[in-house]
Amino acid sequence: MRAISVTQYGGPEELKVVDAAAPEPGPGELLVETAAIGVNFIETYQRSGIYAVPLPFTPGAEAAGRVIGVGDGVTRFSVGDRIATADAARTYAESFVVSEQKALAVPDAIDDVTAAALPLQGITAHYLARSVFAAGPDHTVLVHAGAGGVGLLLTQLLSAAGARVITTVGSPHKEHLSRDAGADVVLRYEGFAGAVRELTGGRGVDAVYDGVGKDTFDDSLASLAVRGMLVLFGAASGPVPPVDPQRLNSGGSLLLTRPSIAHFLTTPDERAWRSEEIFGLAASGDLTVRIGGTYSLAEAENAHIDLQSRATTGKLVLVP
Repeated sequence: MRAISVTQYGGPEELKVVDAAAPEPGPGELLVETAAIGVNFIETYQRSGIYAVPLPFTPGAEAAGRVIGVGDGVTRFSVGDRIATADAARTYAESFVVSEQKALAVPDAIDDVTAAALPLQGITAHYLARSVFAAGPDHTVLVHAGAGGVGLLLTQLLSAAGARVITTVGSPHKEHLSRDAGADVVLRYEGFAGAVRELTGGRGVDAVYDGVGKDTFDDSLASLAVRGMLVLFGAASGPVPPVDPQRLNSGGSLLLTRPSIAHFLTTPDERAWRSEEIFGLAASGDLTVRIGGTYSLAEAENAHIDLQSRATTGKLVLVP
């Protein structure tokens, strides 16, 4: 089979197509023919060496496809079933294996590209909006990167829950996309903290959902109301430097959390709840999934370049 291999840390040019042995499913595992692959920031960190991984390695944790083999003890899926996952490994390939416990059933109404785009960003938006800070009609919140993959999904969930949603974006085109997702107010990044204070009569917002990180962190704290929560769930602009907890006190007894998807998928019931709700909303048309670009496996380098440019909107997907 064809797969992407990285043999040394570096730029996107290190993503090389190679011939590799097809994997075999072990006990409790599914062998999946890859239909589409979600591209995520963590893979750029692994490729560049920011996150150390053993070399050589094939990137990827998110994908969708059809089961073509099952290991001993598999009970929930059969050959021919369509699945998606954000919890596999080495998915930048024409086939991959995944534990059946980490596989999500894909409804017939969901196409393969959408199925590959939803698991990580969709479940991330779900746990942020439903569990970390469950905003409702009494809340005003700020969502950074409102036209990004998570931002568009998160805005839709928050808006549907009745929250007043303010977003930040980097261009007029992205502003249009963010408004279409349900944002009540769309701001540019420059001076957003002051604009938020003005929009809220000086109070600030109840929560900031910040996946940008270093470039927005200080002004995100400055945007919060007393006892507001900063939900730092990513670092697209780089990691945030160490923080003195006294800043939270002086800012108004603020709360700071750094959630991770694994801690919100701790039981089979929780995984089923989140995935079934997200896929169900997409299947019914109540959640719009924007695909920002599709690339062949050989174009993985271009996908990483585009993702790191922060000029993309929605989700980037590889199609083998």
